[in-house]
Amino acid sequence: MVLLFHLADPLDISHVRNRTFLNYFPAMLYPAAQRLKRSSAAFLNPVLQNSLEDVVLLYEFLLAELDIDKSQRISIKDEELASLKKAAEFDTICNEIIPKSITEIRRLSSRLLSYPRVLKKEDFERTVLTMVYTAYRAAQSEGHQKDTWVESFVSLYKALKHDLMFHKTKEPS
Repeated sequence: MVLLFHLADPLDISHVRNRTFLNYFPAMLYPAAQRLKRSSAAFLNPVLQNSLEDVVLLYEFLLAELDIDKSQRISIKDEELASLKKAAEFDTICNEIIPKSITEIRRLSSRLLSYPRVLKKEDFERTVLTMVYTAYRAAQSEGHQKDTWVESFVSLYKALKHDLMFHKTKEPS
């Protein structure tokens, strides 16, 4: 870091953003995932999809109907599914990691659109879950609020599409 500041003109560092070596240190997309767990020294960084079975289970969670209470906590209504170990990870991601406010979601969309490389699977997964939350909020809202949530959903969709198309638009180095 010291070298970075040494190389840049202290009066004008706007040109530094475009340097290739900064692509190795992109902005953190989900800062809440980097917090320490309260009960241990491990990072709070769960990933749901490690196998095809996990993907199917996530799909089942989403189809089983979710409950979002007034404090915006997300839970799985189906008791059997909710008792699974992966459901606890789903709960952590949905309630501790993904953004819930319009401001946080817009900030995430902006970061995603300017992200310098393909998303890691956990970031892609979290973005999809943020889209699910945003779609729910849009469906539950009316008027101007609904328009705002829909715009946020579309922005996240565009960011994911950008990520999926990234390898086609990026020229080899």
